[in-house]
Amino acid sequence: MSTKQWILHGVAAAALAVGAHAYFYYRRSAFRSRVIGIIPARFASSRFQGKPLVDILGKPMIQRTWERAKLATTLDRVVVATDDEKIAECCRGFGADVIMTAESCRNGAERCSEALQKLDKKYDIVVNIQGDEPLIEPEIIDGIVKALQTSPDAVFSTAVTALKPEDAFDPNRVKCVVDNRGYAIYFSRGLIPFNKSGKTNPEFPYNLHLGIQSYDSEFLKIYPDLTPTPLQLEEDLEQLKVLENGYKMKVIKVDHDAHGVDTPEDVAKIENYMRERNLS
Repeated sequence: MSTKQWILHGVAAAALAVGAHAYFYYRRSAFRSRVIGIIPARFASSRFQGKPLVDILGKPMIQRTWERAKLATTLDRVVVATDDEKIAECCRGFGADVIMTAESCRNGAERCSEALQKLDKKYDIVVNIQGDEPLIEPEIIDGIVKALQTSPDAVFSTAVTALKPEDAFDPNRVKCVVDNRGYAIYFSRGLIPFNKSGKTNPEFPYNLHLGIQSYDSEFLKIYPDLTPTPLQLEEDLEQLKVLENGYKMKVIKVDHDAHGVDTPEDVAKIENYMRERNLS
């Protein structure tokens, strides 16, 4: 991107952000009480075709995620948002509400945004629950909801846990750095912070980002209209568009043995983990 393009990008982003920030400053005193969980799911994935429907010890992965989400006490409702009829039919079969969305959604946040606007009720917070975390703990869902409810200057909240040494240089494991007040500074597929030795520091508490995140519903409505940002495009991380546009993101740290399913090889790992712990 040229210097001129960077300047034009900055001016356009600032113009959109000024009005939006003014609205959220006005809105922030209101308590965000009505909460919906949305599980975005698509069949066509470059890394793992049909991932939401993969069988994990006798149940589709998306069913396991939905069952865990239903246990969260802060959620008034849980729905699946998808563009695929096979996924929709499967979800209706185990009792989930389904919202059909467009194939053109570029990421989970945009799919949640479209689903939100098709719902028959209004909600203050939307929780984007990644369908590839079938062992997500309901307490984590409740934690990020409460974090957003108690952080009126934030429009987004998410969770991190301790990064395992073997995941340090895995680009599928997103890392996060946080300031002293618990707000996100940056997300990356690379190791952050990265020291001059080029190696991991066994004494440093690196953070692994968990896919779950919650949004102020009014912010989520404008999210798709925010111009894609250079860091977002370079890292292919939707969280960076939020930060680059100047919004605050609250982060909670949790003790969670993350078992996301990013590739077909991860299925056997999570099934072995569940067998070892007698998780049905």
